[in-house]
Amino acid sequence: MFESLSSEIRLDIFRLLIKHADSGLVAGEIAEALELPNTNLSFHLKALVHADMIDVTQEGRFLRYKAKVDQMQFLINFLTAECCNGQPEQCFKKS
Repeated sequence: MFESLSSEIRLDIFRLLIKHADSGLVAGEIAEALELPNTNLSFHLKALVHADMIDVTQEGRFLRYKAKVDQMQFLINFLTAECCNGQPEQCFKKS
């Protein structure tokens, strides 16, 4: 997951898909929103699918991509599990 999100383009794709978590977006909508060529987009979408960060479903001749919100929540929980000596609520306190 970390490797897949380490690319700025893939992170932008994932952020966009999170904003459309309920309906997802087809590849053309993602390409247009992020101003990416389809070949470049395809490479990054495959990496996110392989990392299990997004789902893809066939809709006729289109592919619809959706962020896996549960995976994102897992990653957040993993990152904050040991935050501030096992007290994750401390991570969000303002100094």
